[in-house]
Amino acid sequence: MNPLLRTVVGLGTGWVASQGVAAVAHLQSGHGQTLAKKLHSRRSFTRNAALGATGIVLAQAGVAFGLLMWPNKTGAFGGELTVGADSIPEVGATPFRHQEGKFYIVRTEDGIEALYWKCVHLGCTVPWIEGDELFICPCHGSVYEYNGSRIAGPATRAMDLMPTEVGEDGSVTVNTSPSALIQRPEYSPDHATPYPFS
Repeated sequence: MNPLLRTVVGLGTGWVASQGVAAVAHLQSGHGQTLAKKLHSRRSFTRNAALGATGIVLAQAGVAFGLLMWPNKTGAFGGELTVGADSIPEVGATPFRHQEGKFYIVRTEDGIEALYWKCVHLGCTVPWIEGDELFICPCHGSVYEYNGSRIAGPATRAMDLMPTEVGEDGSVTVNTSPSALIQRPEYSPDHATPYPFS
C-alpha cells in the first residue's frame, strides 16, 4: 500500500475510533456528573484512545513485517531446470547463459559443466567476455577460464558448479539449489559430465 495512503487511512481510522469512543462515553455519562467524574471520564477516554491508536499502529507494523518477511521466490532458481539439447554449445563455443537458473553451460572435451555465475570472491555476477574468451568479474577483476578455473584476481578458487544430469535426448537437467553447489579449488576433468552427443 502506498505510504501516503496508509497514513491517511491510519489517521482516518484513529479519528473514527476516537469519535466512536467519545460517543459511547457521552451516552454513558449522566447529566449530574461532578467535575471529578468528568475528569476521570476524560482520562479514561484519553487512555483508551491512546491504547487504541497504539494497537492500530502495532497491527499495521505486524502486517507490514509479515509481508516483508514472506518468502518471495522469483524465477526458477533453487529447483531443477532442464536445458534442451539444441541449447548445449559445441566444444569451446560461447557458453549458454540461463537467466532464471543463474548459470552458464560450457562444453569442453571432457564434457559439460553448469557454472554458477556468481563470483566466489564477493558474489558479483560474472559475465562471459566474448572478445577475451574469459569470465571476468566487473566488481574486483577476478578472471576465470572457460572451464571455470581461476586465472587472476582476488578470488581464491574456481567458479562453483551445479550438478548436472544428461538425458537420453541430449537435454541437460541442472540442480540450481544453493545447497547443491559444488566448491572446488581448481578445474579437474572429472568435474565435467560426459556429453556424448555431437
